[in-house]
Amino acid sequence: MRVRDQRNRRRMLAAGFLAAALALTSACTGGKGGGDKGPGWQDSADQPAAKASVSISEPAADAKDVPASTAITFATKEAEETTVELTDASGEAVKGKLAADGLSWLPSKALTYGGSYTATVTATGDDGRPVAATSAFTVMAQPSKQVRVSSFLGDDQTVGVAMPLIVQFGRAIPEQYRADLQRRMTVTSTPAQEGIWHWVSPTEVRYRPKEFWQAGSKVSYRVQAGGLPLGDGWYGRADLTVDIKVGPKLVMTVDNKTKRMVVTRNGESIKTIPVSLGKKSTPSSSGTMVVMEKLRKTVFDTYDELGPDDGYRTKIDYAQRLTWGGEFIHAAPWSEGQQGTTNVSHGCVNVSMANGAWLFNNTKVGDPIVVKGTERKLQLGNGWTDWNVSWDEYVKGSALPYEPADDDAAADDVTDPDVSADATATPTV
Repeated sequence: MRVRDQRNRRRMLAAGFLAAALALTSACTGGKGGGDKGPGWQDSADQPAAKASVSISEPAADAKDVPASTAITFATKEAEETTVELTDASGEAVKGKLAADGLSWLPSKALTYGGSYTATVTATGDDGRPVAATSAFTVMAQPSKQVRVSSFLGDDQTVGVAMPLIVQFGRAIPEQYRADLQRRMTVTSTPAQEGIWHWVSPTEVRYRPKEFWQAGSKVSYRVQAGGLPLGDGWYGRADLTVDIKVGPKLVMTVDNKTKRMVVTRNGESIKTIPVSLGKKSTPSSSGTMVVMEKLRKTVFDTYDELGPDDGYRTKIDYAQRLTWGGEFIHAAPWSEGQQGTTNVSHGCVNVSMANGAWLFNNTKVGDPIVVKGTERKLQLGNGWTDWNVSWDEYVKGSALPYEPADDDAAADDVTDPDVSADATATPTV
């Protein structure tokens, strides 16, 4: 990995020409000491010291039991160009990239347990003289206690514009380890969009952009948890990378006052649908929700929740889950006479069979629905409620300080295409 200040290119070239001129002058002048030294002979003491300096702080030279997640941490002074090389015991180069602050270099994937490696960091100043520091180290043996990392989404899925990126851990991550883990969680989007990770619990973290994803975006997210210390002798089991696509911007807006749902695609209204919402005793939630699950056919069974007197068991078509508490958009042929005029549901958004089929065929997991004007406000955590809080509140859930993106900033990071998750609904490592 190489870092260069292009503004000093001319100065470096000039220094090079000057060094060449001095070398020619020396070659034409006899040495003062005489003896066996012919014209142009120079002792090492005659060579000026390199202007730049470099040192490696981690891993320390000859270190043992180094975590497989280790980064090469170094410091330089007066360096115009810095290169980092990491090789394994066979001399094979390890891929990686420099951190944004230029003070560390992270391998593109976890190192091999028990493997031996040599890190070399070379710094070159504006005098053109390189100086290097090396550190040979050995990676720890594979730990017995490993934390599983899983993603709700799998490769090549197409999702709606409100889809949060959801990563779960098989064990609670202690608060003091979350910042280090989050530094290794990166998101790339094309086009670039500002966003941030938000810890919703010790075992789950989500990422959302500041605004809805732009329609047609390509998004890749990565968790470099392999070999990373996660507290109490636990380590991340493996790295995880997922690539997804964002579909058209389809938004459903339901107004309790009109008892209508307006569906827009990429900003244009494409359908208006009569609805029946929750009656006063079981009102629907007002807020911004996200389609979390789609079920062509299912059964709603509430006997355990409501008891034998109020409970019911009903076959349902075209169900789309909005909350963990049981609010869905679904076809309800029994309420078609009230749809558009009266609320009779137990909190769901009732539509006709025909409209239920149309919605089911046009929506995706991750599409947003905004419900307005009901008697109950959406409870945070009851579903993917990431969009039901302001951006200022959302960033408070990050383990790292929030830094607003520059207008010209690229995506947060570039993931390694050589590492990918299985293309399943819930890839787990």
